[in-house]
Amino acid sequence: MNLTPNHRRRWRSFLSACFVGAFAFPMGAGQAQELNGLSTNNPPELSLEELINIRVDSVVGASKYEQKVTRAPASVNIVTSDEIKKFGYRSLADVFRSTPGLYVTDDRNYSFLGFRGFSQPGDFNTGILLLIDGHRVNDAIYNLMYIANEAVLDVDMIDRVEIIRGPSSSIYGNSAFFGVINVLTKRGGQIDGSEASIEGGSFETFKGTFTFGKQFTNDVEIVLSGSYFSSDGQDRLFYQEYANPQNNNGFAVNSDEETAYHLFGSLSYHDFILSAAYSDRYKHVPTAPSGTAFNSGEGHTEDARGYVDLKYEHEFENDLTLMGRGSYDWYPYYAVYPYTNSAALPPLILNQDLSLGQWARSEVQVTKKVFDRHTLIIGAEYQENLRQHQANYDQNPYTSYLDVDHNSRNYAFYTQGEFTLCKPLLLNAGVRYDHFESFGSAVNPRIGLIYSPWEKTTFKALYGQAFRAPNDYELNFASGTFERNPGLQPETIRTYELVYEQYLPAHLRFSASGYHYDINGLISETTDLRNGLSVFRNLQQVQANGLELQIEGRFANGILARASYALQRAEDTNTKLELSNSPRHLAKLNLSAPIYREKLFSSIEVQYNGSVITPARKTANDFALVNWTLFSQKLVQGMELSASVYNLLDARYSVSSSGNTLQDTIQQNGRSFRVKLTYKF
Repeated sequence: MNLTPNHRRRWRSFLSACFVGAFAFPMGAGQAQELNGLSTNNPPELSLEELINIRVDSVVGASKYEQKVTRAPASVNIVTSDEIKKFGYRSLADVFRSTPGLYVTDDRNYSFLGFRGFSQPGDFNTGILLLIDGHRVNDAIYNLMYIANEAVLDVDMIDRVEIIRGPSSSIYGNSAFFGVINVLTKRGGQIDGSEASIEGGSFETFKGTFTFGKQFTNDVEIVLSGSYFSSDGQDRLFYQEYANPQNNNGFAVNSDEETAYHLFGSLSYHDFILSAAYSDRYKHVPTAPSGTAFNSGEGHTEDARGYVDLKYEHEFENDLTLMGRGSYDWYPYYAVYPYTNSAALPPLILNQDLSLGQWARSEVQVTKKVFDRHTLIIGAEYQENLRQHQANYDQNPYTSYLDVDHNSRNYAFYTQGEFTLCKPLLLNAGVRYDHFESFGSAVNPRIGLIYSPWEKTTFKALYGQAFRAPNDYELNFASGTFERNPGLQPETIRTYELVYEQYLPAHLRFSASGYHYDINGLISETTDLRNGLSVFRNLQQVQANGLELQIEGRFANGILARASYALQRAEDTNTKLELSNSPRHLAKLNLSAPIYREKLFSSIEVQYNGSVITPARKTANDFALVNWTLFSQKLVQGMELSASVYNLLDARYSVSSSGNTLQDTIQQNGRSFRVKLTYKF
């Protein structure tokens, strides 16, 4: 990172103040005693019972049933609603930015998640499966996963986020390629009343949220929540690539506006849970993607997403659990792309791009415990894509380039078992069969050996296979410059991973993961030499190696500390060229500490992203960001107040573009702030 001497001095003084200040704020006698105890040579250790009941988190998404993280066949991170509040996270994208080994890029339209060195231009987060309370969120047109304001769930409704690394097609099928993210929502009993929040910040940003949740004595539990978000964005954005008089000398003016609203509800009674969600996000796009007219004020996208899900789950007396669910999902997308026939000024040609996906999904699963030592599951899924519609046309004069409307279906069977071979050794193995109407069948296994020679030590040896089916866009998109390829085959991946997890004295936990993966048949856009048209084909092979290190501590006095480092290299197997938008180094530091009892907290995070290769094979420089949040609770009965400053040191940095813009890199925001007030009644 290129830092001037003045910047270095600012960094040194700032970090020194942060770390000294975090521990020097006034605190109660009990907290001071706790800190003094941590500084002695004989810090208090947890008993085995405390270790099991307090320190070891449980995870649901790794195996489709609740298990301790130490028994899960994966490397897992969990982010709680408490962390979301204390660190001022505004969306899932903020959560992922703070997670070890993950990184996020923003092209000022959508946010893209990088997972273990992979985030290719043109990939819409298709290699990661997103679940909300176990409900599959990736859509039936692009198979995409939204993570910022366009996401279907508002961040205020999140109870915790499970980030599960490694292929999980053995139990989830399509898209569980690099990993699975399971978002668990808040229940009515947790909310226990009503709460309203209002927040504002830089760029004329405003958000309001209202939530009601209650658990009644007749076992009925209800949650209702709605939010509205608006932001003017940057007033003026400069792009050197358009620095000429015809394009306002490179300035996009009032072209960064965004609005969104989210609705969520759930109703549960005994073994039944009915949940529903809907979101709609409108975004002006200042970067003029796909050769559109710059600074026209016309280019925008609108994404909506909704679902209704009914789940039944009952545990019988003989340690057998039956789960069944059915759901209906829909995904409308609409965009306007303004074009000119030449360098002349408007009138513009407004190109309309739209998609509509509607699908129904059902699943049944049986989980059985055997001799209190083994767990077996068997399940089946079926998805009917009721409508997969894509259209593209010019509005005036009307010219149609694409209009495809069809349906498809796929089904699957899976089984998995967790077997205690001997007291310290577990075997977790599973396999799944998927059949897609578009390409045929896929079989994917996963196997993990989990060895715990001592109470606080766990070793995991993991192997997995996964696939990503070609989505409807890749299979069927066609226009005057693009042709269909119905013969596309799935991308496949094989991964090998070793994980070491160690619980240490003084409430610390250390983990290390080393991995290798091979991808075959990566779907890439290329040119058909026969006719000069663009087309999607299975072309690329990729391999990667990486190491992830993390140490964290959660202390009784309310201090939370986490540091992580990821070293990774992903390259094209044939050319040996490093993948674009793939940083070799990621380093992160999170620290939250009470400064007044358990009522006022100061939280700081530092995020370092290494340099990356851009789509034009140039270099986007490395950068470091500092975010700071002051969070209060219980100072006034029922009230929470937080103030956050993002990019505190006002770093000037750019990230790799998504590949469809004239800009090779996209400049990001400088320093910004947010203030949020929540009142519970």
